[in-house]
Amino acid sequence: VSTNFSPTELPTFPSWKAGGLVPAVVYIFCFLLGVPGNIAVILLKPNWQNLSSLSRTLMLNLAVSDLLCLVTLPIWAYSILYGWIFQLAACKLSAYLVYCSFHGSLLTVTALSVHRYLAVRYFVIVLQRRCHQLLDKVLLVLLWLAALILSTPALVVHQLKTDMPWTECITYPSEAQQMAIGLTKVLVGFASVSIVVLIYMRLLWKLNQAVFFNNSQTTRLVTCVTVTFFILWLPYHIINVLTVIAVSLKNENLIHVCRDARHFVATVLFINSSINPLLYAFASK
Repeated sequence: VSTNFSPTELPTFPSWKAGGLVPAVVYIFCFLLGVPGNIAVILLKPNWQNLSSLSRTLMLNLAVSDLLCLVTLPIWAYSILYGWIFQLAACKLSAYLVYCSFHGSLLTVTALSVHRYLAVRYFVIVLQRRCHQLLDKVLLVLLWLAALILSTPALVVHQLKTDMPWTECITYPSEAQQMAIGLTKVLVGFASVSIVVLIYMRLLWKLNQAVFFNNSQTTRLVTCVTVTFFILWLPYHIINVLTVIAVSLKNENLIHVCRDARHFVATVLFINSSINPLLYAFASK
């Protein structure tokens, strides 16, 4: 069998490029650290007696959301090194699961911050509603419904790209799709960040700070998880904004930069999901 490649023209094996090897190693590390940690959180339920029922529910929901994306990491690590070996349906479903997890985490942390504000600002009302577990379940259903809806573009834009001898599971949006998805991500991210920032500004500046810090465990836990979450998600939001700008200006160079930065951004988000159990343990002491 003959080929069209001379010895000097053989395609470079992509698995050993730093851009593929480093993320793959980090993915496996996050998997080994985060999966057992989040399973332990779900099964053992840490020492959260001082948290309200809804706060405990949201923290457990965050652990479930983190676990959902982390269990896919071996697949993504392998695909970075050796290419995608599964069918198109697996590509779309794996990407959809990751996006559902990311959106679920984003909405859960936002809800957790809002609930913390209500617990301080309207303490009596929150105490009275603790028995209404049905409302907690409704909130979770609405949260995951929103996550499922926000993640549907992943089912549309993810395709298989074959560049012999490798096949990749990547996003293949049209310009209109790229703009629509980018704007949605920017708006959702901006809304979440704005809500959390305004809540903490009001708690720290407008309310009695002694009230905010009357429960050191609750404050330490919620603040630690929230601040860490939004710091590690900052690159994701920045890339989304730059993508919208690049597409609107038709700047191909910036579009390629944003596309190349996706591996780094995804890696940081996976790191966040893997270290949350450590934050729970630290803040619960």
